[in-house]
Amino acid sequence: MMSLIAGPLAAALITLFADLSEGHPEITMTAGLAVWMAIWWITEAVPLAVTSLLPVVLFPVFGVMNGKEVAAQYFNHVIFLFLGGFMVALAMEKWNLHKRIALRTLLFFGGKPERILLGFMVATAFLSMWISNTATTMMMVPIVLAIVVQMEEDLGQKAVSGYAVAVLMGVAYAASIGGIATLVGTPPNLSFARIFAIQFPAAPEISFATWFMFAIPITVVMLLLAWGLLSILFLRKSGNVTLHADASLIRTQYRDLGPMSFEEIIVLTDFVLLALLWLTRAGIDFGELKIPGWSSLFANPAYLNDGVVAVTMAIVLFMIPARTKTSQPNEHGTILDWKTCTRIPWDIILLFGGGFALAKGFMESGLSIWAGQQLHGVGHMEPSLIVMSICLLITFLTELTSNTATTEMILPVLAGLAIAIKVHPLLLMIPATLSCSCAFMLPVATPPNAIVFGTQRLRILTMAKTGVLLNLVGVLVITAGMWLWGRHVFGIDLSTLPDWVNTVAD
Repeated sequence: MMSLIAGPLAAALITLFADLSEGHPEITMTAGLAVWMAIWWITEAVPLAVTSLLPVVLFPVFGVMNGKEVAAQYFNHVIFLFLGGFMVALAMEKWNLHKRIALRTLLFFGGKPERILLGFMVATAFLSMWISNTATTMMMVPIVLAIVVQMEEDLGQKAVSGYAVAVLMGVAYAASIGGIATLVGTPPNLSFARIFAIQFPAAPEISFATWFMFAIPITVVMLLLAWGLLSILFLRKSGNVTLHADASLIRTQYRDLGPMSFEEIIVLTDFVLLALLWLTRAGIDFGELKIPGWSSLFANPAYLNDGVVAVTMAIVLFMIPARTKTSQPNEHGTILDWKTCTRIPWDIILLFGGGFALAKGFMESGLSIWAGQQLHGVGHMEPSLIVMSICLLITFLTELTSNTATTEMILPVLAGLAIAIKVHPLLLMIPATLSCSCAFMLPVATPPNAIVFGTQRLRILTMAKTGVLLNLVGVLVITAGMWLWGRHVFGIDLSTLPDWVNTVAD
């Protein structure tokens, strides 16, 4: 109850008794509303989606933005990118294609403890690039438990305890790490793409291909380091455990799936085409070598975005008749039906919209630039230390708050900070976005953490001690990745600011 009152009370106190910028009451008003949303998002006094609707009411009432302009922030091409990608992911789940991919990956890695652990993590990370982290973890945990139970029957619970902890935490960590690799892999990535476009409308688009080229090396390095850390901390406790019986169990589960059905083949083909179309739409610029994208074949390439591609490939699945009857037959008998799509998380879509509206309010009112000016003192620090400090702050903040809500609260402030200290905005905003996915300590930090903790085979202290180490690893990897690789991918020049930043600053 206290947190329910604290939000509007804090907003009232700020708007009535503070004057952040003389002659610009809209800055103070927006700050008050942002604090209200932040308190409700952090404490979840009401559902996150309900908090996300506050700008629809409060921005027009208090003169920050026109109601029509606020409403427009809740449905845009980024939302369609999420919708289309999620529909294809639902088709994969409906026809069990995701389970076939996971089991096949596990078979590839063989039967030794370290290799089985790596197999689980690679399979989870790959699936998490395309379908939700939560759904991936929910699908992988029963497979993990089946193998663990078989091991306990053969070798005893005590001998297997360390391995069970390693594999369960490995699945949770890999789900979060895999989501980093693609724009559709986790909500914070999509939030970043849209908020960046709102704050810097003249900036080049952050395409699926550009993000993937930047993020996949970070994902691979993080995944291998997480695997190494879990192997060192837990697999030594298992002694000389062999998993030949469990590898056989995986083969049995894979055989039980039977041959690939017509529907699986269609969904797999659609999924592969979707990924290829995303990766090749905008082309790739390697400096002297430029590879044009397929969108250049059209009269207006700029009209085509990743959302168009996602929705196109989702619609295709509604058009192809299914040959196999399911336990819940759909009205039209197609591979993807609307009943399946009712599982689309509309609360996340509203959360996106609320963050986009808040970001637009920050820009329109001038609050983002004002906030950046208040943090001007950090401009005397080395840029690499600024990046590391941002990663450290957000990594531990997001242990207690919604990853997406944290992204949407912090990115507009970092955009203003970048302008104030004359640093390329991507140098601050991208590491912050990645750090929002690196919450490994607590069960409440992410749904994957909560799911594996729910198996009652992990202690919070074990998760916290392991997670804090991986959090720190994440800070170092993201900082180094942005500094050594991201600057080249995104064309970041530390000596000058792009024209599109100067336009906003003016």
